[in-house]
Amino acid sequence: MNEKIPYYDCAIVGGGPAGLSLAAWLGKRGFRVVLFEKNSYPFHKVCGEYLSLESMESLLELGMPLESWELPRINTLFMSSPGGTAFTRPLKPGGVGLSRYRLDQALAARAKANGAHVLEQAKVGAVFQENEIFKLESSRGVVRAGVCCASFGRHANLDVKWKREGLKKPPNFIGVKYHVQLERPQDTIELHYFKNGYCGISPVEDGKHCICYLTTEKNLREQGNDILCLEERVLSENPFLRKALKEAVRLYKRPLTVSHVGFSRKSLIEDHVLMLGDAAGMIAPLCGNGMSMALHSSKLAADLVAQHLEGSISRDSLEKAYQGSWQSHFASRMRSGRLIQDLFLRPAAANVLVKALRPFPALIDYMVRQTHGQQPF
Repeated sequence: MNEKIPYYDCAIVGGGPAGLSLAAWLGKRGFRVVLFEKNSYPFHKVCGEYLSLESMESLLELGMPLESWELPRINTLFMSSPGGTAFTRPLKPGGVGLSRYRLDQALAARAKANGAHVLEQAKVGAVFQENEIFKLESSRGVVRAGVCCASFGRHANLDVKWKREGLKKPPNFIGVKYHVQLERPQDTIELHYFKNGYCGISPVEDGKHCICYLTTEKNLREQGNDILCLEERVLSENPFLRKALKEAVRLYKRPLTVSHVGFSRKSLIEDHVLMLGDAAGMIAPLCGNGMSMALHSSKLAADLVAQHLEGSISRDSLEKAYQGSWQSHFASRMRSGRLIQDLFLRPAAANVLVKALRPFPALIDYMVRQTHGQQPF
């Protein structure tokens, strides 16, 4: 009976940057890969849409036409407090502005070109093992695979079934995103704090800007769950943010939102499934490096999964090596991100912290280095 069920070397649940690039890497090496994505490409996602330069070499190696896209090169950070204190610093090594809409669509095309089977409108309901082989049940059918990886965001139904560690602490943040037309420097990413939240403004392709902010669910409830009221009464207390929101020409009829966002630690392996990208834990958005970390984690996984599929390492060695590699590359960045976010989200702390940082540019540069990879992967 099992012989009638399609078999793949690797099955991937979730088609964001981590899952798609993993599919592209493994497909490029000749492995049979299937990827399940619950949406259809292209689609927008709540995301800061800044990609640090550490990712460029890897994406170019995959055949992504980044140079032809003429993406805005971002090398400056502008930061402001709720009270209007602000400073500007060079951002090293810097990055580019790139929407998830374009990145995910291009990665999906690259994965398909490399032979991966990308299933859209495919929601996975269950993953389990039978005799060392994974079986995945989805809305698009059932498949078997020798290796399974997960790269879904936030809390998915599989998280609940696995009773994952990250579910113990309830998430309490919301994210809101717009694409806008806005007169701003093309080389600058802005970070504006407001009561119990912060907002990033950065250029993306085609002359647009991304406005994306994170705040507590409590903040929104206090404004009657009305996003416009939240922006007018809370975000606009920051004079820089008030000016930006007033001048922005919004390109969406309504904002893109996401709720129940959490940043608690998560396990890297669940029932022998490797977790990548946000499924392995979300970095605080103010650190601006989530897309790059997702791409990096997929490259680490691809190298190890390939060794396992080729018979060089056992499944146990694969899992131990992946956990060790992930911790080595990302654990410190995740800790730094949580610490920085916790500090700046404390009531009244953002004004004090921004004023305290302004006379010490070396300290600002140090904080940036804690959340950005310095070398290409």
